[in-house]
Amino acid sequence: MPPAQQALGAQGIGAVLARHRRLWLALLAWTITFVIFFPIFWMVLTGFKTEAQAIADPTLFFTPTLDSYAAVQGRADYLKFAWNSVYVSFGSTLLALLIGIPAAYSMAFLPTKRTKGTLLWMLSTKMLPPVGVLVPIYLIFRDLGMLDTRIGLTVIYTLMNLPIVIWMLYTFFKDLPKDILEAGRMDGASTLQEVLYLLIPLTLPGIASTGLLSVILSWNEAFWSLNLTSSRAAPLTAYIASFSSPEGLFWAKLSAASTMAVAPILIFGWLTQKQMVRGLTFGAVK
Repeated sequence: MPPAQQALGAQGIGAVLARHRRLWLALLAWTITFVIFFPIFWMVLTGFKTEAQAIADPTLFFTPTLDSYAAVQGRADYLKFAWNSVYVSFGSTLLALLIGIPAAYSMAFLPTKRTKGTLLWMLSTKMLPPVGVLVPIYLIFRDLGMLDTRIGLTVIYTLMNLPIVIWMLYTFFKDLPKDILEAGRMDGASTLQEVLYLLIPLTLPGIASTGLLSVILSWNEAFWSLNLTSSRAAPLTAYIASFSSPEGLFWAKLSAASTMAVAPILIFGWLTQKQMVRGLTFGAVK
């Protein structure tokens, strides 16, 4: 066989192998996606069943009903819990960004010999189990009158997410060439002007993705909301937990409540997924 035909044959085999590899990777991706999202699908499905169907009839084919949703709404005011979740999630994210942007700026562009140790210390606080500091924080909140308040929950969520916010912003800021800020400084810009007119616009995708991640983490946080709130400031995580009782779990009502609780953040995540991916990959390709 002539060398040209051999080369064409090798290219054909390589193309077939590459096509098979893409097919298997796509199949693997769809399998992982199905495994991850099947519990959510089953939760939504169970919410349209009666309690008897939820326990004794685990099938995909049934007559849907809104009885569980009506019972959930009749038991508690969903909108109040949803507003509490929106308040503390977005409020804590805004507060964390207001603290994290200056902190990350100083660590990225004005580092000292303690900067690395400070970053590692902040990251180490995420390794501490929350229950380990529950008692002192509970006593502090009790003495300050912050138990069962939206402000108190906003503060604790801010402290919870602040290490992640600072770390992410620090990595984004480090990818920004220092020459840009130095040029602004030579033109007479103050530190505040550097941050407002140079740093934030140039790293806006990274700041946006950091904020989106903080909102999602705050929305899904359950430990602190269950221990520091009771009724007035309870978010949707506490709303879901209220359907677990000593008599047992009401599967249909619990699924309906969970669907109502996760639907807003799922829609929010779906609408902002492009911004999230863009921000998380910001600076990855030079």
